[in-house]
Amino acid sequence: MKRSNSETFGQYLNKYLSVYLPGHRGLSVNSIMSYRDTFSLLIAFLKTEKQLVPERLPMSFLTKDLIVEFTDWLENERGSSLSSRNQRFVVIRSFCRWLSTENPEYLKLSEDVYAVKMKKTPKNVMTYLSTDAMSNLLSQPDSSTNDGLRDLTLLAFTYDTGARVSEVTELKFKDIRFEAPPIVKITGKGNKTRIVPLMPQTVRYLNEYIRRFGINIAESKERHVFTNRSGSKLSRSGIKYILDKYVAACRENNPTVFPDKISPHTLRHTKAMHMLQAGNNIVYIRDILGHSNLDTTERYARADTAMKREALAKAEIPMPEPQSPMLPTSPDVTRCSIEEDMANWLKNISQK
Repeated sequence: MKRSNSETFGQYLNKYLSVYLPGHRGLSVNSIMSYRDTFSLLIAFLKTEKQLVPERLPMSFLTKDLIVEFTDWLENERGSSLSSRNQRFVVIRSFCRWLSTENPEYLKLSEDVYAVKMKKTPKNVMTYLSTDAMSNLLSQPDSSTNDGLRDLTLLAFTYDTGARVSEVTELKFKDIRFEAPPIVKITGKGNKTRIVPLMPQTVRYLNEYIRRFGINIAESKERHVFTNRSGSKLSRSGIKYILDKYVAACRENNPTVFPDKISPHTLRHTKAMHMLQAGNNIVYIRDILGHSNLDTTERYARADTAMKREALAKAEIPMPEPQSPMLPTSPDVTRCSIEEDMANWLKNISQK
């Protein structure tokens, strides 16, 4: 039964974002917001480039060519990176696949869109901090002040648990158990939870943070752990601002120790690399980071050149030293030249 002439893009999109993604896919609020941002950009593209308004927009506008044109617009007009372009395309492609399950009329659209190849992106080099650089970073906040103590606790917790920045922003006091053994329940992608042990020093920071700010744990179960001065939870940009501030201070004294680009995710990479370098089983690293696939965790093993060097050194075999160069010898003037040898050979051939 054809319904595309009567049902609009807005109706389908609303059902996709409010029913399918949270109800059937079980995506977190942050993931749904990312999907929503893609469609906000699509609507901006329709308004500015196609002079189409989203209100009562018929589904006939959605074609493979328009989707490709949209992704080109993201890259060329908005300056989006190739990875961002591909990410937006994947969202639209997933929407088209869902459309085909809602209405078989869109099966051809889904097939056409899935036939489009994404642009190849260069693989980013994984950045992480050495143990000395991480210690230097944690020494920067002035923990004698309340803001400095919050920042120290934030950085130490993010590194110690290997949490994603979105997981840190959503952390609440109800997720932390301070009784021995102290642990934290972290909710990650797809609302999947994992339990991560807390190390003693991080627990001391948290306890001092709670004491200094006068937080009553029993009454603050639903309160976000890391907040700004107004009491609202820290945003992703807020955490990045804090990190950037202390990285800049570190670079003044150690400009070559820190990578050019550092983000809150760098602390997650750093924890994983430090665990790997300490000889921890990669399966434990996977469970702490919350990777669903061991292949994702194995990239840390591929990234550490020091460990590669050590592995090669263990398999090294004795090799001979290069010998001294031979002394140059005087030419043998009694020996015939190549030309004379060739002439004699030809002469002998002609006499046969």
